[in-house]
Amino acid sequence: MRLPFLQAPDPSLLWVENHRIQAGAHQRPLPGLPTEDQLAQALAALPAGPTRWVVDDLWVPSVLLRDLPELPRGAEAQEAFFRWRFGQTLALEAPHAVQSILVEPGTWLAAGIREDLRETWIQLSLRLDRSMRALTPRWLHLYNQLAPDLDLPGMLLSLSPVGGEGYAGTLVAWGRTLCLVRQWAEPLPPEGWNAERIAPSAAFLQREARTPQQMLVWGARTWPEGTVPARCLDDRAPAGEVR
Repeated sequence: MRLPFLQAPDPSLLWVENHRIQAGAHQRPLPGLPTEDQLAQALAALPAGPTRWVVDDLWVPSVLLRDLPELPRGAEAQEAFFRWRFGQTLALEAPHAVQSILVEPGTWLAAGIREDLRETWIQLSLRLDRSMRALTPRWLHLYNQLAPDLDLPGMLLSLSPVGGEGYAGTLVAWGRTLCLVRQWAEPLPPEGWNAERIAPSAAFLQREARTPQQMLVWGARTWPEGTVPARCLDDRAPAGEVR
């Protein structure tokens, strides 16, 4: 099931991770959250007009909100409810702008970004005539590109290297549709991911009759053998199709 936060990538795509930024032919390493000058240089490499942003997962945290058979009436009431539930679930202190989409009856996917960061990026893009048309966490962009081919239950790792200590990032899984989203800011090497994050998640999914048949890995060129057979995706061209 494709979740329509973002359409297919196009020449106006800005790709920003905690270790690199890419826009068209412009690419440079990053030590973390980009500065306004770094973003301006990257945006200048894109055609004039609206832009689409794909950003590091941990700047746009995501969560599946379950057991929500009824919602408050009215758009404003629902927006406030999701913002409250999102912040409560993730124990966030800073206010976040939150977008939610129905995954299946009673289950919603919510993704949010700090309001101050979102406003800074929006204003910068407007000043440079590169207005932000969409902003999507990296894992969801990858999932949407892969979704048409995901016929069997599986997993996706969306990873970023952190200080030479391993990877931080997101683990998502699907059965008939998206069924698990877990994120970690603390880096672990691949062996740690296999033992402490992937194996317990696979065991949970097996109890739910959604045993993953394959794990797709973004952000690492190789991956050690573990509970779930792994295939590393080509991450050398962020703006292109995932293979």
